[in-house]
Amino acid sequence: MTDPRPAVFLDRDGTLNVNPPPHQYVTAVEDFRWLPGALDGLVYLARAGFVLAVVSNQRGVARGLVSPELLRGIERIIQHDLGVHGCAIEAFRYCPHDLSAACDCRKPRPGMLTGLAHELSLDLSKSWMVGDAPSDIQAGRAAGCRTVQIAGARIGTGADLVAGSLIEAARLIPAPGAQPPETALASKPATRAS
Repeated sequence: MTDPRPAVFLDRDGTLNVNPPPHQYVTAVEDFRWLPGALDGLVYLARAGFVLAVVSNQRGVARGLVSPELLRGIERIIQHDLGVHGCAIEAFRYCPHDLSAACDCRKPRPGMLTGLAHELSLDLSKSWMVGDAPSDIQAGRAAGCRTVQIAGARIGTGADLVAGSLIEAARLIPAPGAQPPETALASKPATRAS
């Protein structure tokens, strides 16, 4: 049995791609547009040694505005663009339920993250949740992950880190096994001025 691996769980709309206006959805494959720095951020995190997983509330499925085929089509775009760089998303998970369903998978509940941790042998304590909404941060915390908020208009979610884009977030997240900066500095032998 392999040791549990560290992951970065990523929200989709507003983190990877341009977020539709409130109460609207990406309803066509051609409407998917990468946010600046998002693709670079995914590549950076994959090369640092993280498993990448997308966890996205997609209430539009329950409302009949988003089809499972559309979700798969967007996945193909993401995987194609990452494949050019030798990287991939290991898993995509969606909550397709309406608000009234009271399911365990809709963020801020942690069901998508904990389910993937079980399926993919992921170490939640060494993993991160990255998203733009308070529900992303709450889901990450509930799952036992550290969190990064991609800051837009929303602030004050209590995330561990705040970044302006996914590439900025990727540069702030320590690589798996890396010492925190203060520990790394403290471990260097003292030198004398000559």
